[in-house]
Order: sequence, then structure tokens, then C-alpha cells
Amino acid sequence: MDTLENENVAQIALVVDDIEKYIDAYTKAFGIERPPVRVTDTKEISHVKYMGKSTDARAKQAFVKLGNLQIELIEPVGEPSVWGDYLKKHGPSVHHIAFRTKDKKPIIERLGLEVTQTGVYKGGNYTYLKGDDKLAMDIEILEMTG
Repeated sequence: MDTLENENVAQIALVVDDIEKYIDAYTKAFGIERPPVRVTDTKEISHVKYMGKSTDARAKQAFVKLGNLQIELIEPVGEPSVWGDYLKKHGPSVHHIAFRTKDKKPIIERLGLEVTQTGVYKGGNYTYLKGDDKLAMDIEILEMTG
């Protein structure tokens, strides 16, 4: 499938400067259980590349579940990264919408946006596409492999 249909939306993500502060705000505002914070894997495991080059970039992450919507909170750790760049340029704000797919190549080609960061995680890999200038946010493609 080379389209981004609604049923493929995985999450909306925000980059933040203090993940604990934003978790507190979401927990209080929506009366939800506090999500755990995790730190992404090191580059030796995640093989993260920023602008095609290996990077020490990592992120603190928390996943807030609101009904059928998942909001990912991301606090950049280490540089360079798409998260840090976006936070510096836009401040705490919506960073991307993530879409799940089994084959990212046709979607990436169809969108024609610059690939800025890639990496792997258990069960798949991710690709960030620079969309902030055209779409007011980036796009993340989550290719499910497991």
C-alpha cells in the first residue's frame, strides 16, 4: 500500500523540553494513569542515523493513550537529531504524525520529502521525513518487520 490512510495512523508526537513536566500536565488534564518514561536504545542497537551519518542521539519517550489516539512525548537526549533540531526551531510543539506500513519505500517515494533520520527498534524501523516547511510538521514512517 503506498497511501497514508487513516487506519495507518499510529500516533501524533510532540517534542518537549521537559518530559516530566508534560507528563504531569497530561495526567492532570485528562485524569489518566501516568505513563512510564523510557530512553531509546544506544546507536549500537538502534543504528540511528541523522542526515545519513551515525549519531549519539537518543530520546526520552512517554506514550499517552487517549481513547484510540496515542500521543508520543519526546525529549531529545544527545545530538544531532531531528527532535533537537525541531525543538530549537519551533519550541515544544507537534513534531510529527507517524504512520505504520509494511513497505515504506513507495510511501517515501510518493511523498518526495527529504529523509532526515532513520533507526531500528524491536519489531521494525523508522524513517523521519522533513515536512515542517510544507506540512507544518514532519512525517514518521514506521515499517513493521516483526
